[in-house]
Amino acid sequence: MLARAWGITRSLAMYHGIPGRHRRMRRFYGQFLGPGDVAFDIGAHVGSRVRPWRRLGARVVAVEPQPDCLRVLRLFFGRDPQVAILPIAVGARPGTASLALSSATPTVSSMSHEWIETVTSTDDRFAAVRWDRAVEVEVVTLDDLIAAHGEPAFCKIDVEGFETDVLRGLSRPLRALSFEYLPPAHDAALTSLELVEQLGAGRYEYNYAPVETMRFASGHWLTAAELAHLLDQRFRPLGRSGDVYARTRSL
Repeated sequence: MLARAWGITRSLAMYHGIPGRHRRMRRFYGQFLGPGDVAFDIGAHVGSRVRPWRRLGARVVAVEPQPDCLRVLRLFFGRDPQVAILPIAVGARPGTASLALSSATPTVSSMSHEWIETVTSTDDRFAAVRWDRAVEVEVVTLDDLIAAHGEPAFCKIDVEGFETDVLRGLSRPLRALSFEYLPPAHDAALTSLELVEQLGAGRYEYNYAPVETMRFASGHWLTAAELAHLLDQRFRPLGRSGDVYARTRSL
């Protein structure tokens, strides 16, 4: 119980306690979202994106299966009719799945047991992490969410190694999206990149933001091949995680 309390307190301090963080997020995400847009937050955690997205006037669909994080989301946003809080997960097909929870570090709770094995065997930063319990959660697809809530102008996917499964449940290109990149799972990120590229049939361009900086690494948008080279040559050797951003070229 103490580990769970510490884990959530740590997440709240990290994502809501840094001065100016939400202001930087509003500036950054303002290039993707505006009043009346729909935004999907897949892996909403404690709502660090929900607040700035709402300030931009977007209607937010916050998807989060972790029980402790759900309590925070409902406390912060449960009375906002423009925020739909869904206690589910997103994957390649509807059904149920096991979510491995880390009480002390809920940011790395994951539905990908392969990802857990990869990061614990290749990255010393995960040496002390313990996935000490599990819950069974309902799984829907991105196509299901679109049918229920409308097509998002922007979709953030941050699900600790389950990104490819999420993308496999999407059958149409979105205007803009992001997915997490973690150097120990470099090959999985390239698979996600391939899936996005296939969805867009060559109409996407890409950029990369190192973890929580809200700044793009490249001064111009890149092709899929250029992004893969950037990640492999610059960020993979440094072990620096972050998020890949994709947008259609018409933006």
